[in-house]
Amino acid sequence: MKKIRLIKSKNAFLLGLILILCYGCERDISDEAVPATFPTIGDIFTDTPIGLTEEFFNSFDPAAGANVNGFGTDNAEAYEGSTSIRIDVPAPNDPDGGFIGGIFEDAGEGRNLTQYDALTFWAKGSTTGIVEAGFGTDFVEDKYAVSFPNIQLSTDWKKYIIPIPDPSKLVQEKGMFLFAAGTQSTNGFGFTFWIDELRFENLGTLGQEVPRIFNGANLVQEAFIGSTIQINGISYTANLPSGINQTINAAPSYFEFSSSNESVATVSELGVISVSGVGTTTITATLGNNVALGELELTSVGPFPSAPVPTRDAANVISLFSDAYTNVPVRHYNGFFEPFQTTEGGAGADPNNVDLQVPAPGGGVDNIINYTSLNFVSIGTYDTVPLVDISAMSHLHVDINVRETIDGGDFLRISLESGTGVGPTTSGNFIINSAALGNTDENGWLSLDIPISSFSGFSDPANLGQVFFVTDATISDIWVDNVYFYNE
Repeated sequence: MKKIRLIKSKNAFLLGLILILCYGCERDISDEAVPATFPTIGDIFTDTPIGLTEEFFNSFDPAAGANVNGFGTDNAEAYEGSTSIRIDVPAPNDPDGGFIGGIFEDAGEGRNLTQYDALTFWAKGSTTGIVEAGFGTDFVEDKYAVSFPNIQLSTDWKKYIIPIPDPSKLVQEKGMFLFAAGTQSTNGFGFTFWIDELRFENLGTLGQEVPRIFNGANLVQEAFIGSTIQINGISYTANLPSGINQTINAAPSYFEFSSSNESVATVSELGVISVSGVGTTTITATLGNNVALGELELTSVGPFPSAPVPTRDAANVISLFSDAYTNVPVRHYNGFFEPFQTTEGGAGADPNNVDLQVPAPGGGVDNIINYTSLNFVSIGTYDTVPLVDISAMSHLHVDINVRETIDGGDFLRISLESGTGVGPTTSGNFIINSAALGNTDENGWLSLDIPISSFSGFSDPANLGQVFFVTDATISDIWVDNVYFYNE
């Protein structure tokens, strides 16, 4: 956000005198106005923070489990000079928070980074854990955020490169650096890593650029008037000097989106598709001079057939995904568990940033998850501290709309799993066969109210970790709404 500086009183008289002397001049002052420019400093940390805010490290929210105590500097470790950044990653059960992460912000109004093509830094770990790093996150707009979520640390110093998808966009960037780390890659054991020589650079050796939307796939989807769809699967790949093709996640604002039929749908700068009419359109994108892989053929068929509106008392509900209730913190609506999972959709942990946004029956917006290419997928709560406690609940409710013909061998298995995936877990399954899947209302919604006691083997409801939807690819396209537990 731009800050306005007040003119100090000692300069007020001089400013007034200049205005008087210039009054009546042939050339209007505005004729000589030039756009504001911002510092082009690339260095972020080299022994000391450079041009950053006073707090240096701005943590993610401690209320969501972020640990603020593991960040500092280290005078005993450095790649160059005498000091490095030291980050101690906590164990999941640390009372001060089970993960660590945050951002570094420019202390001024932002920097002009258009002359650089990459963020670079040197790092080493006490073990070969996996961390996330990036830039462009400022906790305000995050308009040009970039992240590399799977950085494999080495126990020796190693240089890491995060390409900038389109440097021309970064004329006033405040988000200098982002990092996040947990212990998923170390089986719950805390570790330490160090960062040094953190800066933006113009390497001039990046090439073979490949931007993508929808993970590079050509999709076909049905839509409805008044609905909005967030373009997901947005990434950018560049060939590094080492010869490695590195893919990073990129914010939609780096891309230019287009709709082949704007009377059907338009696309905003933030990659939100707004459907306004009946018909078919194709959504594509470019990044700079490169056409992005992936497109969406969208057919709008009219108003949206909504799921039944929940009416249960909120005091008796624990909601994972519903616009009718306040949802508990959720790690993800799709964990993208590679290489075995094929499921797309449900990309975010924010229920207001999922696959379909449609007009709600009573006004406002209704958010819908649309899982496609479904074989299995989970709604994960295992990063929440404490874990979600459903021990006082009696039932799981979920509304599901199967968007394809149901065949005799089709099924949907819902599983409840406890724990964090580290250490002991319990799990139980409930299977819906093809006959039950066809038992829907006039809008095609199957409303399920499943006793938690029906999930045989699930014996730790005080520590809910994940809710799985499994079809083994017998069904590939479903809508999901109103996922909550309740006490009857």
